[in-house]
Amino acid sequence: MEFRRVVVTGLGALTPIGNTVPEYWNGLLNGVSGAGPITRFDSSKFKTRFACELKGFDSQNHFDRKEARKYDRFAQYALVVAEEAMKDSGLDTFQYDHDRVGVIWGSGIGGLDTFLKEVMDYTKGDGTPRFSPFFIPKMIADIAGGNISIKYGLRGPNFTTVSACASAANALVDSLNYIRLGKADVFICGGSEAAVNEAGLGGFNALTALSVRNDDPATASRPFDKDRDGFVLGEGGGALVFEELGHALRRGAKIYAEVIGGGLSADAHHMTAPDPEGRGARKVMQNTLEDAGIQPEEVDHINTHGTSTPLGDIAEPKAIVELFGEHAHKISINSTKSMTGHLLGAAGAAEAIAAILAIKYDIVPPTINHFTDDPEIPQLDFTFNKPTKRIVNIALSNTFGFGGHNACIAFRKYTE
Repeated sequence: MEFRRVVVTGLGALTPIGNTVPEYWNGLLNGVSGAGPITRFDSSKFKTRFACELKGFDSQNHFDRKEARKYDRFAQYALVVAEEAMKDSGLDTFQYDHDRVGVIWGSGIGGLDTFLKEVMDYTKGDGTPRFSPFFIPKMIADIAGGNISIKYGLRGPNFTTVSACASAANALVDSLNYIRLGKADVFICGGSEAAVNEAGLGGFNALTALSVRNDDPATASRPFDKDRDGFVLGEGGGALVFEELGHALRRGAKIYAEVIGGGLSADAHHMTAPDPEGRGARKVMQNTLEDAGIQPEEVDHINTHGTSTPLGDIAEPKAIVELFGEHAHKISINSTKSMTGHLLGAAGAAEAIAAILAIKYDIVPPTINHFTDDPEIPQLDFTFNKPTKRIVNIALSNTFGFGGHNACIAFRKYTE
Protein backbone atom coordinates (compact mmCIF):
# COMPACT_ATOMS: atom_id res chain seq x y z
CA MET A 1 0.00 0.00 0.00
CA GLU A 2 1.29 3.47 -0.86
CA PHE A 3 1.00 5.98 1.96
CA ARG A 4 -0.30 9.47 1.32
CA ARG A 5 2.22 12.26 1.99
CA VAL A 6 1.68 14.51 5.01
CA VAL A 7 2.91 18.07 5.51
CA VAL A 8 2.80 20.70 8.25
CA THR A 9 0.83 23.80 7.30
CA GLY A 10 0.16 25.55 10.61
CA LEU A 11 1.81 26.09 13.99
CA GLY A 12 0.74 27.49 17.35
CA ALA A 13 2.77 27.83 20.56
CA LEU A 14 2.29 29.06 24.10
CA THR A 15 5.49 28.62 26.11
CA PRO A 16 7.39 30.07 29.06
CA ILE A 17 9.63 31.94 26.58
CA GLY A 18 6.99 33.19 24.16
CA ASN A 19 3.22 33.25 23.77
CA THR A 20 3.19 32.89 19.98
CA VAL A 21 5.31 30.90 17.53
CA PRO A 22 7.47 33.91 16.49
CA GLU A 23 8.04 34.87 20.13
CA TYR A 24 8.90 31.27 21.03
CA TRP A 25 11.35 30.92 18.14
CA ASN A 26 13.00 34.24 18.99
CA GLY A 27 13.39 33.12 22.60
CA LEU A 28 14.98 29.85 21.51
CA LEU A 29 17.50 31.52 19.20
CA ASN A 30 18.44 34.03 21.87
CA GLY A 31 18.93 31.39 24.55
CA VAL A 32 16.30 32.84 26.88
CA SER A 33 15.56 30.96 30.10
CA GLY A 34 11.90 30.77 31.06
CA ALA A 35 12.66 29.84 34.67
CA GLY A 36 11.99 32.11 37.63
CA PRO A 37 10.44 32.22 41.10
CA ILE A 38 6.89 30.88 41.19
CA THR A 39 4.28 33.65 41.15
CA ARG A 40 1.05 31.62 41.05
CA PHE A 41 1.12 30.45 44.68
CA ASP A 42 3.27 30.58 47.80
CA SER A 43 6.03 28.04 47.26
CA SER A 44 8.17 29.04 50.24
CA LYS A 45 7.73 25.69 52.02
CA PHE A 46 8.52 23.57 48.95
CA LYS A 47 11.94 22.10 48.18
CA THR A 48 11.73 23.74 44.75
CA ARG A 49 10.47 27.31 44.62
CA PHE A 50 10.75 28.11 40.91
CA ALA A 51 9.31 26.94 37.60
CA CYS A 52 8.93 27.91 33.95
CA GLU A 53 5.59 29.70 34.13
CA LEU A 54 3.89 31.43 31.21
CA LYS A 55 4.61 35.16 31.13
CA GLY A 56 1.89 37.73 30.51
CA PHE A 57 -0.81 35.21 29.69
CA ASP A 58 -4.27 36.54 30.53
CA SER A 59 -7.19 34.24 29.75
CA GLN A 60 -9.48 37.26 29.37
CA ASN A 61 -7.53 38.24 26.26
CA HIS A 62 -8.86 35.03 24.68
CA PHE A 63 -12.14 34.20 26.45
CA ASP A 64 -14.88 36.16 28.14
CA ARG A 65 -15.08 35.61 31.88
CA LYS A 66 -18.05 33.24 31.73
CA GLU A 67 -16.43 31.10 29.05
CA ALA A 68 -13.04 30.99 30.82
CA ARG A 69 -14.70 29.52 33.93
CA LYS A 70 -15.66 26.45 31.89
CA TYR A 71 -12.06 25.56 31.04
CA ASP A 72 -9.14 24.35 33.11
CA ARG A 73 -5.91 26.15 32.26
CA PHE A 74 -4.65 23.21 30.20
CA ALA A 75 -7.79 23.42 28.03
CA GLN A 76 -7.44 27.20 27.70
CA TYR A 77 -3.87 26.70 26.46
CA ALA A 78 -5.10 24.12 23.96
CA LEU A 79 -7.73 26.43 22.49
CA VAL A 80 -5.27 29.33 22.25
CA VAL A 81 -2.58 27.39 20.38
CA ALA A 82 -5.12 25.65 18.16
CA GLU A 83 -6.49 29.03 17.11
CA GLU A 84 -2.99 30.29 16.25
CA ALA A 85 -2.28 27.14 14.23
CA MET A 86 -5.61 27.32 12.38
CA LYS A 87 -5.06 30.95 11.43
CA ASP A 88 -1.47 30.25 10.46
CA SER A 89 -2.58 27.42 8.18
CA GLY A 90 -5.27 29.49 6.49
CA LEU A 91 -7.88 26.84 7.29
CA ASP A 92 -9.89 29.37 9.29
CA THR A 93 -10.95 31.02 6.01
CA PHE A 94 -11.06 27.91 3.80
CA GLN A 95 -14.18 25.86 3.03
CA TYR A 96 -13.03 22.37 4.01
CA ASP A 97 -14.95 19.15 4.63
CA HIS A 98 -15.53 19.15 8.39
CA ASP A 99 -16.05 15.38 8.34
CA ARG A 100 -12.46 14.92 7.12
CA VAL A 101 -10.73 17.09 9.75
CA GLY A 102 -9.95 15.66 13.17
CA VAL A 103 -8.24 16.46 16.46
CA ILE A 104 -5.75 14.29 18.33
CA TRP A 105 -4.55 15.99 21.48
CA GLY A 106 -2.09 14.96 24.17
CA SER A 107 -1.99 15.70 27.88
CA GLY A 108 -0.24 13.68 30.50
CA ILE A 109 -2.23 15.01 33.46
CA GLY A 110 -5.19 17.06 32.22
CA GLY A 111 -7.09 19.35 34.57
CA LEU A 112 -4.90 19.16 37.66
CA ASP A 113 -5.76 22.74 38.67
CA THR A 114 -9.44 21.93 38.67
CA PHE A 115 -9.02 18.67 40.57
CA LEU A 116 -6.85 20.36 43.21
CA LYS A 117 -9.26 23.26 43.75
CA GLU A 118 -12.38 21.13 43.98
CA VAL A 119 -10.90 18.65 46.44
CA MET A 120 -9.32 21.38 48.59
CA ASP A 121 -12.62 23.26 48.73
CA TYR A 122 -14.40 20.06 49.79
CA THR A 123 -11.92 19.26 52.58
CA LYS A 124 -12.26 22.80 53.96
CA GLY A 125 -16.03 22.42 54.30
CA ASP A 126 -18.28 20.47 56.66
CA GLY A 127 -18.40 17.38 54.44
CA THR A 128 -21.41 18.51 52.45
CA PRO A 129 -20.67 17.86 48.77
CA ARG A 130 -20.64 21.15 46.90
CA PHE A 131 -18.80 20.35 43.70
CA SER A 132 -18.97 22.48 40.59
CA PRO A 133 -21.01 21.03 37.71
CA PHE A 134 -17.95 21.80 35.59
CA PHE A 135 -15.62 19.75 37.82
CA ILE A 136 -15.57 16.59 35.70
CA PRO A 137 -15.81 18.25 32.26
CA LYS A 138 -12.95 20.61 33.17
CA MET A 139 -10.74 17.90 34.65
CA ILE A 140 -10.85 15.03 32.15
CA ALA A 141 -7.83 14.91 29.86
CA ASP A 142 -9.83 14.44 26.65
CA ILE A 143 -11.79 17.68 27.05
CA ALA A 144 -9.15 19.87 25.37
CA GLY A 145 -9.45 18.01 22.08
CA GLY A 146 -13.22 17.93 22.48
CA ASN A 147 -13.36 21.70 22.95
CA ILE A 148 -11.22 22.27 19.86
CA SER A 149 -13.53 20.14 17.74
CA ILE A 150 -16.62 21.88 19.13
CA LYS A 151 -15.18 25.33 18.42
CA TYR A 152 -14.43 24.56 14.77
CA GLY A 153 -17.11 21.95 14.09
CA LEU A 154 -14.54 19.24 13.29
CA ARG A 155 -16.24 15.86 12.97
CA GLY A 156 -13.27 13.70 12.01
CA PRO A 157 -11.47 11.32 14.41
CA ASN A 158 -11.07 12.87 17.85
CA PHE A 159 -9.30 11.41 20.86
CA THR A 160 -6.60 12.12 23.43
CA THR A 161 -3.27 10.40 23.86
CA VAL A 162 -2.09 9.97 27.46
CA SER A 163 1.46 8.68 27.79
CA ALA A 164 2.95 11.05 30.36
CA CYS A 165 5.59 13.28 28.76
CA ALA A 166 5.28 11.47 25.42
CA SER A 167 1.58 12.37 25.10
CA ALA A 168 1.82 15.16 22.51
CA ALA A 169 4.37 13.26 20.43
CA ASN A 170 2.00 10.27 20.43
CA ALA A 171 -0.71 12.59 19.13
CA LEU A 172 1.54 13.66 16.26
CA VAL A 173 2.43 10.09 15.31
CA ASP A 174 -1.21 9.02 15.37
CA SER A 175 -2.24 12.03 13.28
CA LEU A 176 0.42 11.20 10.71
CA ASN A 177 -0.80 7.63 10.42
CA TYR A 178 -4.51 8.46 10.16
CA ILE A 179 -3.81 10.84 7.27
CA ARG A 180 -1.38 8.46 5.56
CA LEU A 181 -4.02 5.73 5.67
CA GLY A 182 -6.72 7.99 4.20
CA LYS A 183 -8.86 8.18 7.36
CA ALA A 184 -8.78 12.00 7.36
CA ASP A 185 -7.29 14.88 5.37
CA VAL A 186 -6.29 17.22 8.18
CA PHE A 187 -5.58 17.04 11.91
CA ILE A 188 -5.08 19.66 14.55
CA CYS A 189 -2.68 17.84 16.82
CA GLY A 190 -0.42 18.67 19.72
CA GLY A 191 -0.68 18.91 23.47
CA SER A 192 -1.09 21.14 26.50
CA GLU A 193 -0.31 20.97 30.20
CA ALA A 194 -0.85 23.16 33.25
CA ALA A 195 0.72 21.46 36.25
CA VAL A 196 2.48 24.41 37.88
CA ASN A 197 0.49 24.31 41.11
CA GLU A 198 0.92 22.96 44.62
CA ALA A 199 0.09 19.38 43.67
CA GLY A 200 2.28 19.33 40.57
CA LEU A 201 5.27 20.87 42.31
CA GLY A 202 4.87 18.81 45.47
CA GLY A 203 4.37 15.55 43.59
CA PHE A 204 7.45 15.93 41.41
CA ASN A 205 9.46 17.12 44.43
CA ALA A 206 8.46 13.95 46.27
CA LEU A 207 9.90 11.97 43.35
CA THR A 208 13.13 14.02 43.65
CA ALA A 209 12.69 14.71 39.93
CA LEU A 210 12.97 18.51 40.07
CA SER A 211 15.99 20.77 40.28
CA VAL A 212 16.38 22.48 43.64
CA ARG A 213 18.69 25.21 42.38
CA ASN A 214 16.60 27.89 44.09
CA ASP A 215 19.49 30.36 44.21
CA ASP A 216 19.77 30.48 40.42
CA PRO A 217 16.61 29.34 38.61
CA ALA A 218 17.70 30.68 35.21
CA THR A 219 20.54 28.14 35.04
CA ALA A 220 18.71 25.26 36.76
CA SER A 221 17.74 23.43 33.58
CA ARG A 222 21.14 22.29 32.32
CA PRO A 223 20.77 19.20 30.10
CA PHE A 224 23.92 17.11 29.63
CA ASP A 225 25.86 19.19 32.16
CA LYS A 226 27.79 17.40 34.88
CA ASP A 227 26.04 19.35 37.65
CA ARG A 228 22.45 18.87 36.50
CA ASP A 229 20.11 18.03 39.37
CA GLY A 230 16.67 17.53 37.85
CA PHE A 231 14.19 19.08 35.46
CA VAL A 232 12.38 22.40 35.76
CA LEU A 233 8.59 22.22 35.74
CA GLY A 234 7.03 24.07 32.81
CA GLU A 235 3.61 24.71 31.30
CA GLY A 236 2.00 25.66 28.02
CA GLY A 237 1.00 24.08 24.74
CA GLY A 238 1.79 23.50 21.11
CA ALA A 239 -0.45 22.85 18.11
CA LEU A 240 0.39 21.68 14.60
CA VAL A 241 -1.78 21.34 11.52
CA PHE A 242 -0.94 18.10 9.71
CA GLU A 243 -2.40 17.96 6.22
CA GLU A 244 -2.45 15.56 3.30
CA LEU A 245 -0.15 17.00 0.66
CA GLY A 246 -2.69 17.12 -2.16
CA HIS A 247 -5.23 18.84 0.09
CA ALA A 248 -2.64 21.44 1.06
CA LEU A 249 -1.55 22.07 -2.52
CA ARG A 250 -5.10 22.43 -3.81
CA ARG A 251 -5.76 25.28 -1.42
CA GLY A 252 -2.36 26.91 -1.90
CA ALA A 253 -1.24 26.43 1.70
CA LYS A 254 2.27 27.30 2.81
CA ILE A 255 4.23 24.23 3.85
CA TYR A 256 6.70 24.26 6.73
CA ALA A 257 8.01 20.72 6.32
CA GLU A 258 6.99 17.19 5.43
CA VAL A 259 6.20 14.64 8.15
CA ILE A 260 7.99 11.52 6.97
CA GLY A 261 7.77 9.04 9.82
CA GLY A 262 7.05 8.27 13.43
CA GLY A 263 7.93 5.58 15.91
CA LEU A 264 6.84 4.28 19.31
CA SER A 265 8.46 1.93 21.81
CA ALA A 266 8.53 1.05 25.51
CA ASP A 267 11.43 0.74 27.93
CA ALA A 268 9.63 -1.97 29.95
CA HIS A 269 12.06 -1.13 32.73
CA HIS A 270 10.82 1.12 35.56
CA MET A 271 7.94 3.41 36.51
CA THR A 272 9.97 6.62 36.37
CA ALA A 273 13.59 5.81 35.48
CA PRO A 274 14.78 5.24 31.91
CA ASP A 275 16.51 2.07 30.77
CA PRO A 276 20.10 2.98 31.68
CA GLU A 277 21.39 1.55 28.40
CA GLY A 278 18.85 3.54 26.39
CA ARG A 279 17.41 0.46 24.68
CA GLY A 280 13.90 1.91 24.38
CA ALA A 281 15.24 5.23 23.15
CA ARG A 282 17.37 3.50 20.54
CA LYS A 283 14.45 1.37 19.39
CA VAL A 284 12.05 4.28 19.00
CA MET A 285 14.53 6.19 16.82
CA GLN A 286 15.25 3.05 14.79
CA ASN A 287 11.51 2.49 14.32
CA THR A 288 11.16 6.08 13.13
CA LEU A 289 13.97 5.81 10.60
CA GLU A 290 12.48 2.60 9.22
CA ASP A 291 9.00 4.11 9.06
CA ALA A 292 10.38 7.16 7.24
CA GLY A 293 12.46 5.03 4.86
CA ILE A 294 15.66 6.92 5.61
CA GLN A 295 19.18 5.94 6.62
CA PRO A 296 20.84 7.08 9.87
CA GLU A 297 23.40 9.19 7.99
CA GLU A 298 20.59 11.31 6.50
CA VAL A 299 19.64 12.81 9.89
CA ASP A 300 21.01 16.31 10.48
CA HIS A 301 19.40 17.31 13.77
CA ILE A 302 17.82 15.72 16.85
CA ASN A 303 15.79 17.67 19.39
CA THR A 304 16.35 15.35 22.33
CA HIS A 305 14.16 14.62 25.32
CA GLY A 306 17.07 16.05 27.35
CA THR A 307 15.34 16.84 30.65
CA SER A 308 18.40 17.67 32.79
CA THR A 309 17.96 14.57 34.96
CA PRO A 310 20.96 12.53 36.12
CA LEU A 311 19.94 9.23 34.47
CA GLY A 312 17.99 10.32 31.39
CA ASP A 313 20.73 12.58 30.08
CA ILE A 314 23.12 9.65 29.96
CA ALA A 315 20.80 7.05 28.45
CA GLU A 316 19.63 9.10 25.46
CA PRO A 317 23.09 10.05 24.10
CA LYS A 318 24.15 6.41 24.54
CA ALA A 319 21.20 5.41 22.37
CA ILE A 320 22.13 7.96 19.73
CA VAL A 321 25.71 6.71 19.53
CA GLU A 322 24.62 3.07 19.33
CA LEU A 323 22.13 3.75 16.53
CA PHE A 324 23.98 6.35 14.47
CA GLY A 325 27.57 5.22 15.01
CA GLU A 326 30.17 7.67 13.71
CA HIS A 327 27.46 9.78 12.13
CA ALA A 328 26.25 10.67 15.64
CA HIS A 329 29.13 13.16 15.83
CA LYS A 330 27.84 14.95 12.71
CA ILE A 331 24.32 15.48 14.07
CA SER A 332 23.42 18.81 15.70
CA ILE A 333 21.77 17.73 18.95
CA ASN A 334 19.98 20.03 21.35
CA SER A 335 17.56 20.20 24.25
CA THR A 336 15.15 23.13 24.13
CA LYS A 337 14.03 22.16 27.65
CA SER A 338 17.11 24.05 28.80
CA MET A 339 15.04 27.17 27.99
CA THR A 340 11.38 26.17 28.27
CA GLY A 341 11.66 23.75 31.15
CA HIS A 342 9.69 20.52 30.85
CA LEU A 343 6.20 21.04 29.44
CA LEU A 344 5.30 17.45 30.38
CA GLY A 345 2.50 16.21 28.11
CA ALA A 346 2.89 19.26 25.86
CA ALA A 347 6.65 18.85 25.39
CA GLY A 348 6.42 16.74 22.24
CA ALA A 349 4.43 19.42 20.42
CA ALA A 350 6.53 22.42 21.46
CA GLU A 351 9.75 20.59 20.63
CA ALA A 352 8.44 19.33 17.29
CA ILE A 353 7.73 22.97 16.39
CA ALA A 354 11.33 23.84 17.24
CA ALA A 355 12.60 21.01 15.03
CA ILE A 356 10.38 22.12 12.15
CA LEU A 357 11.60 25.71 12.40
CA ALA A 358 15.19 24.46 12.49
CA ILE A 359 14.48 22.88 9.11
CA LYS A 360 12.71 25.97 7.76
CA TYR A 361 15.45 28.42 8.79
CA ASP A 362 18.51 26.12 8.73
CA ILE A 363 19.48 27.00 12.26
CA VAL A 364 19.55 24.80 15.38
CA PRO A 365 18.67 26.50 18.69
CA PRO A 366 21.14 26.07 21.54
CA THR A 367 21.22 23.93 24.64
CA ILE A 368 21.87 26.66 27.19
CA ASN A 369 23.34 26.43 30.69
CA HIS A 370 26.27 24.20 29.85
CA PHE A 371 29.20 24.75 32.18
CA THR A 372 30.94 21.41 32.77
CA ASP A 373 31.26 18.31 30.57
CA ASP A 374 30.04 15.05 32.09
CA PRO A 375 32.54 12.23 31.43
CA GLU A 376 29.68 9.69 31.57
CA ILE A 377 27.96 11.29 28.57
CA PRO A 378 29.26 10.68 25.03
CA GLN A 379 30.67 13.98 23.80
CA LEU A 380 28.48 14.84 20.84
CA ASP A 381 27.56 18.15 19.23
CA PHE A 382 25.01 19.31 21.80
CA THR A 383 24.82 22.86 20.36
CA PHE A 384 25.91 24.21 23.71
CA ASN A 385 25.12 27.83 24.60
CA LYS A 386 24.72 29.30 21.09
CA PRO A 387 22.73 28.38 17.98
CA THR A 388 24.32 26.63 15.02
CA LYS A 389 23.69 27.66 11.43
CA ARG A 390 23.71 24.63 9.17
CA ILE A 391 21.62 22.94 6.51
CA VAL A 392 18.90 20.90 8.21
CA ASN A 393 17.13 18.60 5.76
CA ILE A 394 15.92 15.97 8.22
CA ALA A 395 15.23 16.37 11.94
CA LEU A 396 14.00 14.02 14.65
CA SER A 397 12.17 14.99 17.83
CA ASN A 398 12.41 12.60 20.79
CA THR A 399 9.99 12.47 23.71
CA PHE A 400 9.95 9.95 26.55
CA GLY A 401 7.47 9.54 29.42
CA PHE A 402 7.09 7.99 32.86
CA GLY A 403 6.05 4.38 32.45
CA GLY A 404 8.68 3.89 29.77
CA HIS A 405 6.69 5.41 26.90
CA ASN A 406 8.84 6.58 23.97
CA ALA A 407 7.80 8.51 20.87
CA CYS A 408 9.81 9.97 18.02
CA ILE A 409 8.76 11.83 14.89
CA ALA A 410 10.75 12.75 11.76
CA PHE A 411 10.42 15.84 9.58
CA ARG A 412 12.07 16.69 6.25
CA LYS A 413 12.45 19.82 4.16
CA TYR A 414 9.54 19.83 1.73
CA THR A 415 10.28 19.27 -1.95
CA GLU A 416 7.74 18.49 -4.65
